[in-house]
Order: sequence, then structure tokens, then C-alpha cells
Amino acid sequence: MKNTTRNILAAAAAATSLFLAPGAIADPIKSIHFLIPGGPGGGWDGTARGTGEALNKAGLVDSVSFENMSGGGGGKAIAHLIETAEKAGSTLMVNSTPIVIRSLQKVFPQSFRDLTPVAGTIGDYAAIVVHKDSDLADFGALISKYKADAKSVAIGGGSVAGGMDHLVAAMVMQAAGANPTEVKYIPYDAGGKAMAGLLSGEINALSTGFGEAIELAKQGEVRILCVTSAERVDAAPDAPTCTEEGASVEFVNWRGFFAAPGISDAKKAEYVAALEKMYDTPEWETVRARNGWVNIFNADDDFITFLENQEEVLGKLMKELGFL
Repeated sequence: MKNTTRNILAAAAAATSLFLAPGAIADPIKSIHFLIPGGPGGGWDGTARGTGEALNKAGLVDSVSFENMSGGGGGKAIAHLIETAEKAGSTLMVNSTPIVIRSLQKVFPQSFRDLTPVAGTIGDYAAIVVHKDSDLADFGALISKYKADAKSVAIGGGSVAGGMDHLVAAMVMQAAGANPTEVKYIPYDAGGKAMAGLLSGEINALSTGFGEAIELAKQGEVRILCVTSAERVDAAPDAPTCTEEGASVEFVNWRGFFAAPGISDAKKAEYVAALEKMYDTPEWETVRARNGWVNIFNADDDFITFLENQEEVLGKLMKELGFL
């Protein structure tokens, strides 16, 4: 298990070295419509809106728009992008590790191969979070309660049962010496609703993206029990890593963008160049720093190779945990 989770992290981290030659953009892209496969407030939503903000403010894209399209564990948006491909030349759909997970689980019939992978752009660590007033003072208290009666610990997430947040919770429990198959997982439609469930007391703990928890943690509304990073993250130096807390798990969720199938190579290259150029702008650094994201950039064929590798690694892990 330990080696497997490290392989996942290594696969994502290796992507940081897969840079294309710097692309030149003679003129800004006229417009990009960001398609978001989940509801407001989640990691996909934040990534799309943050990326659009940086591209627009940096003068790399003249105008940006956003559309949330929930349903089918992300499958509704994927199907929509495929069905409207001829008219979707200006659309970029955000996605992340779940496109691999849910395809493996047959949640939807499509995979990344049915789209045009453009680029992976960021990494977001996972985090286990509780309400500020929770009686679970630390990670050790959570594990003790879980081991005593797993069904008394409701853990929510912004993805379907068997999805990434569920998988992360199971990985953390297994690494802490508990039974990963006993997780009482409560699924929500995107991270915003999952966080609301935590704040309202519907769930005891939340498995979520670090970037989705950081602002509320800074405001004192939630406490981060552990983060799946190798070292503490600068954006929240007081939050321990899961490894520090006795659960040796390292995991980073990539996020990136896909275009409709059949777009021209020239259009894809235009998107790649704009996203790559974005990294050198102060507008992007503002967005990245406030979310605690890791810069991960791999584009076009390198992105496809990365996705194929993650599909293999995650498939093995999911079988080990009983998710497949």
C-alpha cells in the first residue's frame, strides 16, 4: 500500500518535469468557455474559475465564461462536450483524477480517450477536515473513534461513493491500521455542498481537496487533521501531514483541461501555449498561492502518457481496496 500510494504521487510529481518548449502567443485568445462537471464550491469549480481569472487578468484571454453541469459523477458534462463537439471549439472542460477513477468503475462509459486532453495544470493535496467545534481534537482521536465503531464516523466527500474522496478516506484509514472497507461514506454533489454538510453537523469529518479547505481553515471554521503531502504545505504550516499522524499516505490530485474531440491541432496548441504562459504571470501566482496548489504542467502527448500511467496505478490500488 505504501509503495502504491507513493507511485501515485510520483506519477503526478513526475509531470512537473514534462514541460513543452515555451509557446508564443501573438494575440490573446478571444474567449474560453469553461465547462465544470460539478456544482459550485468544489475543486473543479475553483480550478476553472481561478484559471479563467488568471488568464483574463493576465491578458491571455479576452473573455471567459463558466458553466456548472452536475450529473452522473461528471459523466453528464463529458457526454455534453462530446455531443456538442462541432460547436464547442471554444470550450475547455476541467477535470481531474476522478475521470480515471469513474471510467475504471464504469460510472460512465467514456474515458479521457474520448476527449482531447489539453494539459494537466495543477496538483491539489487531499485533506481530512473536521468542524472547528468537533470533539475529534486531532487525527488520533478520529482513528480511535473509527476503530472502536466505524459506523459512528460519517465521512463525507464531494464525489460519488467509490469516487476519489471516498478512495482517499479509505487509503488514509488503511494506512492508519484500520479497515478501509468500513468507511461510512456520505457523497455530496461537489465540495461546496460537502463542506456545508460538515459545517451543519451532517457528517463527522470531510475528505476533500486541501485547496477547498484552506480558506475556511484560515477563518477558523474548520480544522485540518492531516494533509496527504510529503511535507507540510506553506499555505497551512500548522496542518500536519498524514504521515506525521501515523498514516503513511502521499497523494496529489491533478487537475487539468480537456477540449472537445476533433478540435484542430492549431486550436489545441493555442490552448497549451496560453496555459503554459500563464505560469509566468503574477496573476496566476496570486490564484495558486491562495489555494495552496502545486504547479504541475504536462500537455498534449505527455498528458496522455501521464493519464495512461495513472489509470494503471489507480486500477491496481482500487482492486486492492475492493473498489473494483
